[in-house]
Amino acid sequence: MTYSGKTKVVFFGSGPVAARSLELLIPKFEIEAVITKPRPPHHKYDVPVLSMCERHGLPVLLASDRKELNALIQSHQFESRLAILIDFGIIVSRQVIDAFPLGIINSHFSLLPLWRGADPITFAVLNGDDKTGVSLMLIDEGMDTGKLLTSHSLHLDEGETSITLTDRLIELSDQLIAEYVPRYIAGDIKPKNQPHPDRVTYSRKLTKEDGLLDWSEPANVIERKIRAFQPWPKCHGQIGDWSLIITKAHVSDTKHTPLDMTCGDGSIISVDEVIAPSGKKMPADAFLRGYAA
Repeated sequence: MTYSGKTKVVFFGSGPVAARSLELLIPKFEIEAVITKPRPPHHKYDVPVLSMCERHGLPVLLASDRKELNALIQSHQFESRLAILIDFGIIVSRQVIDAFPLGIINSHFSLLPLWRGADPITFAVLNGDDKTGVSLMLIDEGMDTGKLLTSHSLHLDEGETSITLTDRLIELSDQLIAEYVPRYIAGDIKPKNQPHPDRVTYSRKLTKEDGLLDWSEPANVIERKIRAFQPWPKCHGQIGDWSLIITKAHVSDTKHTPLDMTCGDGSIISVDEVIAPSGKKMPADAFLRGYAA
């Protein structure tokens, strides 16, 4: 359904990626409703999607889990024939999918079937992949197993972090949604099965413990973890008497400072930037001037 030339859709999303994606979609679509998670109890900080909806006057419907989502869908009648889902955090049931005649399109930030699951961006960086991308997929009841409308790739830059890659993928996702969703609605695109089912890989939700560095691992693995685990859970490790969060590092041939560590294969990781015990982020040399005196 259209309104003033815009296609009417329901948006499912909860996290910061959802908030930024929603902001980009607002000029292109009429957002009939935003379905998102409620503010967690005792949460003192901004909830990006809720704040975005408040600023733009968008209708909000709340569900904290699959059961509540099913009840919500059962109690509402939507005009939208299609929904868009990005960074939602709740697995949707067949009942929810069937509420929309054209289904629910998930913009998944990987080249499916690679990195299905909860955290594809982090795992692309962690794995040292040279490319990733965005897949527009019709949700089914499997874990990111639905048919594809399209997928487009981009190459990871040298030194890419999960933060920088996320920003680039959000922009690519928005471009693909703007181009391919109208074509799908018009019947110009026939969804296709995901290619190469033998190449499936899975990501998972990270834990705080994932950020604890093990110096027995190779330096290149540690360097990728430092880039991948930003902004969370961040990488932290013990270096001498200091317990530090390390935000930048590179693989080196020799040690230059007390912050450089010999790793399990004899390679060296050279620390470039840390978050000091004071909580301040600073270059390694500034840390040493202040804390090693």
